[in-house]
Amino acid sequence: MEFDVIIKNGMILDGSGAEAFRADLGVRGHSIAAVGDLSAAGAGEVLDAAGKAVTPGFIDAHRHADTALFRDGFGKAELLQGLTTIINGNCGLSAAPVFGPHRDAVAAYLWPVTGELKDTPVESLADYLDALNRRPLPLHAGMLAGLGTVRADVAGFSKDLSDNDYRAIHALLERTLSEGALGVSLGLGYAPECFFDTAGLIRALEPIRNTDVPLSVHMRSESMNLLPSIDEAVAIAKALRVPLEISHLKAVGKARWGTLVYEALDRIRRAREDGIDVQCDAYPYTAGSTQLLHVLPPEFLAGGTDAIAKRLIDPAAQRILKERLETGTDFDNYAMLIGWDNIEISSVRLPEDRRLIGKTIAEAAGDAEPWRFCAELLSRNGCAVTMIDRLTHEDDIAAIFKEPFSYVISDATYPESGLPHPRVYGTFVHVLERFVKERKTLSLREAVRKMTRMPADRYHLMNKGRIEPGADADLLIFDPDCVHERATFENPAQCSMGIDTVMVNGAVAVRDGNLTGKTNGTVLKRRKS
Repeated sequence: MEFDVIIKNGMILDGSGAEAFRADLGVRGHSIAAVGDLSAAGAGEVLDAAGKAVTPGFIDAHRHADTALFRDGFGKAELLQGLTTIINGNCGLSAAPVFGPHRDAVAAYLWPVTGELKDTPVESLADYLDALNRRPLPLHAGMLAGLGTVRADVAGFSKDLSDNDYRAIHALLERTLSEGALGVSLGLGYAPECFFDTAGLIRALEPIRNTDVPLSVHMRSESMNLLPSIDEAVAIAKALRVPLEISHLKAVGKARWGTLVYEALDRIRRAREDGIDVQCDAYPYTAGSTQLLHVLPPEFLAGGTDAIAKRLIDPAAQRILKERLETGTDFDNYAMLIGWDNIEISSVRLPEDRRLIGKTIAEAAGDAEPWRFCAELLSRNGCAVTMIDRLTHEDDIAAIFKEPFSYVISDATYPESGLPHPRVYGTFVHVLERFVKERKTLSLREAVRKMTRMPADRYHLMNKGRIEPGADADLLIFDPDCVHERATFENPAQCSMGIDTVMVNGAVAVRDGNLTGKTNGTVLKRRKS
């Protein structure tokens, strides 16, 4: 027996963006052993891919499954849309490391994005990854070091940092990277990172200077101040000489559709021409999902969730909040940019507020002022409320995807109750169905490159995202004309269809569109440069 598995007669898209070619593929153990004419070879199992595409497994480099990975049944939604690798810890909000005197405050702030930390070992990234390694994993998973989490561990949610705080941030960031973080993420729209100025960010990130550690940046603004925010991210990468990933690029607000995203892409293009290693990613939906706290002005985010909750029901603070939400242009003011009728409540902490899930803030407020209703909803739920927000235009998304320096991510979060965003279940099939088959924004080979080789290369996963001898046997077989996203905003918890076969590390995890129960995933750690 020469191979464990042979995939025969498929049209291979190798992840490089090259044209498809007909060939057989031989798998031995965890790896691709041969690509070519294997008609004379033997194998323990032969999979006939006639009339179908054979591609590397899809990679989602921007997911928020930090604690969801530990839930029973995790992996079904991912595998059935073709995912074989995910990277968590994005937007500065990594579930590990969380420890020390600010642990409870940090955990409370992270909860709407990462999930609850109480049953997850998060004292260090090493603890987290060791616990993950002890579980049967349906797919590969890695983690970024969230600078917001690191800063909050050291100094809580205060606005100011001392010299000792910076030294502690450096030590903790160095330790987390040494324990296997694949990169560093920033969430400049969230506390406490929104309190950094540019010089402070560069100072805090000193441990990655002159390295190949990727810096993934949720920018300070994605609307009115999008262009200065890109300039800031580029300036940080230039000062530190590190690769830059601009997270979920978009232009928020109808007034900016059709223009601002093109200016943003031009800024990125010019930075690349100047020698900065900068790329961007985007999700393929016009709606996003995150903490409802994201609607507040930055100054209201100081002190952690308990302090925010008290501030939001203080009459004097409410007068300031009303004014800020009605007139503020120095932050991404969603109340002005998209309106309360485009902000939908997707999860809450209090059972008595679950009747509000699926309603917009405008609908749920009734006769009350929407800003006041929002403040009181956040306060009584300890700020643990999430939203689905209708932000962007599909033409802008298509423009981003057309660029050779962009790739596909989901930005999926996993609320434990309420309405998840359909991107949890369908992002990668959505791209194939909507942007390849229907809109023809991308060719199939371009889309596959943006979902495989590009994210693999960005995070130095050099055996993933490609079909070639020696690469990991993370593979998909599917008919591009038959893939279908079933998830909707009204009924999101529906898995995608059409990815017939999924192999993870040489084991068949999906056969004929059904899970096999194989758990051959691994924990991914950074290879030191």
